[in-house]
Amino acid sequence: MAPNPLQSLLHHHHHYSLVKLHHSDSTPNSSLFLKPTTSFSTTTNTSLSLSISSSSSTTTCTTNFSISPTTSTTPSSQTFSLDLLHQHLSTRNFRQADEETRRLLIVLAGEAAQKRGYVFFSEVQFISEKDLKAIDELWKQYSNNKFGYSIQKRIWQKKANKDFSKFFLKVGWMKKLDTEVEQYNYRSFPNEFIWELNDETPEGHLPLTNALRGTQLLNSILNHPAFEDTKEEEDELVVDGGNENGGSNKELREEENSKPLSKRLFKPNYSF
Repeated sequence: MAPNPLQSLLHHHHHYSLVKLHHSDSTPNSSLFLKPTTSFSTTTNTSLSLSISSSSSTTTCTTNFSISPTTSTTPSSQTFSLDLLHQHLSTRNFRQADEETRRLLIVLAGEAAQKRGYVFFSEVQFISEKDLKAIDELWKQYSNNKFGYSIQKRIWQKKANKDFSKFFLKVGWMKKLDTEVEQYNYRSFPNEFIWELNDETPEGHLPLTNALRGTQLLNSILNHPAFEDTKEEEDELVVDGGNENGGSNKELREEENSKPLSKRLFKPNYSF
């Protein structure tokens, strides 16, 4: 006996409804949904339940799977370690030590500095006193107290009277040009800087601080609480001393510091 066409159509519709999934904002007869279950371990356990229903039967299939946490590769995942800096300084590889110091400051300054690739002067305040001191101590240890931020601060205070043009001359970041008029220019990075430690190396020459955007970054580093113990020293005979012209040495020093660097031309181009 031939099958009834109406019965074939109903049988086909019933078979199709078992495998077809519907997506709707309302609650359908057939639906696909996730039931997340989270434990307090480092692995998140999630159950995926698939429910297929029809007017006559319901089939439920549940599959459990785990999602393990992955390690982020974004700049915020960078970690702070002095191991590489210690290695470079202990082998007197001062060029690489300078690069590593710059990288560490970026890491310590926060995620924004890491994404940007350099530190704003306003971000120096976020660098911890302990970490900045640790960096400075390594520089001093492996340079016989010739390099380091605290060494630079002492020079900046004592010998340059907090004048950055004079400071750049003292630490050798500027060079005298071979011209008739006395002129100075900033050294070109990296070839014109001194990467060896010897008697001719200027005190405080390293580490370098990029002054391309001005001296605010260097000023913020030198004024960081990590170096508050660096005392400003007075020159000899400042308080009670005098000179043969009847004026005190302190008065002469203040007068000298108030004068511009006569006949010294500086090109406002920071290249390191």
